[in-house]
Amino acid sequence: MDRFETMRLFVRIVERRSFTLAASDLNLPRSTATQAIKRLETRLGVRLLQRTTRQVSPTLDGEAYHRRCVTILSDVEDAEAAFVDARPTGLLRVDMHGILARTFVLPALPDFLALYPGLRMHIGEGDRWVDLVREGVDCVLRVGELGDSTMVARRIAMLEEVTCASPAYVERHGQPSSPDDLQGHQAIGFLSSATGAMIPLEFMVDGEVRYVTLPSTVTVTGAETNTDLALLGLGIVQVPLYHVAGYLAEGRLMRLLPDYPPTPSPVSVLYPHSRQLSPRVRVFIDWLVSVFDTSEEQGVRPP
Repeated sequence: MDRFETMRLFVRIVERRSFTLAASDLNLPRSTATQAIKRLETRLGVRLLQRTTRQVSPTLDGEAYHRRCVTILSDVEDAEAAFVDARPTGLLRVDMHGILARTFVLPALPDFLALYPGLRMHIGEGDRWVDLVREGVDCVLRVGELGDSTMVARRIAMLEEVTCASPAYVERHGQPSSPDDLQGHQAIGFLSSATGAMIPLEFMVDGEVRYVTLPSTVTVTGAETNTDLALLGLGIVQVPLYHVAGYLAEGRLMRLLPDYPPTPSPVSVLYPHSRQLSPRVRVFIDWLVSVFDTSEEQGVRPP
């Protein structure tokens, strides 16, 4: 194992807090990883890692060496990527919301992998907060406004949101003509995964956002469950247009208050601030931009 490979291994161990996980990420036997780090510490004459039964963490010298390694490896990757024939290789680990992935990303993924045959991918599914560095994830695709974060965020699209309910619900409760007519209505309460609080409905009224919180018989945390309950007539929902376009076309859902739309939701890619973009992450993000750029008919707008 040469010095650059040892640096890559060391950086991965620090990020993953584990010899076993780092070795697996790099397709190495754990024993090889252990011996390589021992030789590195011997050569440098310092202890780089503090080992416990639960995890591995860098010493002060290890933290300093890790920062230098990240910079050096990023410079090497950038230098290699400058050549026309250089193609990104290795494992790309991403995390994204399942519905978003199945609608936009997965159908186009065979073309991406054919374009970069040296890449392998692991796709995690969810909308929970992810510790990208600790979990070894290269980037995440998220919908919604982002809070304070140590991650770098690149907004790549905006999703049109719609207010809708089933015909059976409208027959029972009436069809509102403005947000002022929502008294006596109920929503399916969607709880924020970050705060646990119910997210109010949003309406643009005379250029300003008006928030309305309706009573809820049922609250949910999943987007698919949210839509399923709307189809069953249990309340009003606000969801991205792409998610319910088919149900609206079939008449299973009705669009409500189209003159008072919710604010659109941003789609962003996040990656660790501590890392420069590797070639494989860079090409993946650029490809995602092109995927969403061709989806205007599904309520996707430029960022």
